[in-house]
Amino acid sequence: MEIYLVGGAVRDQLLHLPVKERDWVVLGETPDSMIKRGFRPVGKDFPVFLHPESHEEYALARTERKTGPGYRGFAVHADPDVSLEQDLQRRDLTINAIAMTPEGRIVDPYGGRQDLQQRILRHISPAFAEDPVRILRVARFVARYRHLGFTLHEDTRRLMRQMVAAGEVDHLVAERVWAELLKALTEPSPSAFFFTLKECDALAPIFPEINCLFGVPQPEKYHPEVDTGIHCLLCLDQAARLTPNPSVRFAALVHDLGKGLTPKDIWPHHHQHETRGLPVLERMCARLRVPNSFKSLAMQVMRYHTHCHKAFELRTSTLTDTLSDLGAFKIPNRLNEFLMACEADARGRTGLENRPYPQADFFQGAARAGSSVGIRDVANKNLSGAQIGEAIRRLRIEAIAEFQVNWKASRTTV
Repeated sequence: MEIYLVGGAVRDQLLHLPVKERDWVVLGETPDSMIKRGFRPVGKDFPVFLHPESHEEYALARTERKTGPGYRGFAVHADPDVSLEQDLQRRDLTINAIAMTPEGRIVDPYGGRQDLQQRILRHISPAFAEDPVRILRVARFVARYRHLGFTLHEDTRRLMRQMVAAGEVDHLVAERVWAELLKALTEPSPSAFFFTLKECDALAPIFPEINCLFGVPQPEKYHPEVDTGIHCLLCLDQAARLTPNPSVRFAALVHDLGKGLTPKDIWPHHHQHETRGLPVLERMCARLRVPNSFKSLAMQVMRYHTHCHKAFELRTSTLTDTLSDLGAFKIPNRLNEFLMACEADARGRTGLENRPYPQADFFQGAARAGSSVGIRDVANKNLSGAQIGEAIRRLRIEAIAEFQVNWKASRTTV
């Protein structure tokens, strides 16, 4: 059986990066012969098999022919006569079309190794334009390798623009868009994903809620970067500095969607953008089928990020009610995730990237103070129904008020 290691495993090995999974291509075999060798078939759209011992994926060499619009419009041809070069040619980028024998010999018919050395992301052939998902994949590769100096070749960027103009992205389905977005959120430079899409005119049709933020000004006094779209992508990268958690990164990205609805006659101010953006976020999450865990955190950050920034100015009752709405008095809770997204927002401003954010510690301390109060504290007061909740709320306000006094005193002493 003639086999070659292909795809990301070869690429990352040549870049001296950790190899997370290994995929193999098999030449000269048929589905029946693979099954006879003990391989287990798992492919739905084309013949892929799991190795009986390593459980790594082995795919029969194949070619693809465009038969309709979108990423589903392909006819797959897997045959023992398909060559390695033919199989590699159907891939997207030259750096993903390098093969390696089990002994370590490199097979590189499309110049992928040279592009790795020159840090270039380049498509292999015009067939790239047949699959709109590749626009998202390439943008994700920019986000993954930007910190290593990779850039997108102008010919590939131009081809991606042509695909957008031809309406190919209109055939993308929600599941694939979200899958690529989720992966992009975990990359080292997630903002590069969106900047790349914008450069090839794909941001507007795929993520219109984010695209419309570009060109929307904010007060320069608080936002030296001025542009709201730039600010949101700066926030995304700041979130990436703080945590690998993609739900926090998503929340930081979308927290200011409401500013896209601000009437131009009141620019650069954005009164009530925190609540104005909630329906926008709701529709975006529905369209992309965003998981509820991502949506719920993003909703909290959108609604209350300004409260967090103004933590020291809030009335005790407002602070208590905000923490209650955030679920901060429950165990478990997501207060830490909320605070990281708010910190990313505060730091996602030009020149303020390393600014301290004491509001996070303040919110955490207030939450601990409020959590010290529970049902046990009103158990003997002959209360019922809503009275119990209100009594607990009042006790929490008292506990948090005491915390606020102690906090201010400690800061004065310092």
